[in-house]
Amino acid sequence: MQEMHKKMQVAKDPAGRNKLMSEHMKLMQSGMTMMGQMRGDPSVCTPNMNEMMKMHMQMALRMDLMEQMMQMMVDREAARSGQ
Repeated sequence: MQEMHKKMQVAKDPAGRNKLMSEHMKLMQSGMTMMGQMRGDPSVCTPNMNEMMKMHMQMALRMDLMEQMMQMMVDREAARSGQ
């Protein structure tokens, strides 16, 4: 996802930027799917310490993905408005 962000930042050609935006949307949808799969149902079991650590790591990864996607959206809007 970071690589896509870098590509979008350096794209100057409108056609190339549009192609990257399409790829960006697919990547974001994939990220959202992955985050949905990481979300577990905590009512199913009582987590032990290992499970709690695993859930913590998954939550940190989800937060990182969300932060990256939000930054890409902000940058995309800035590119659209010509800033």
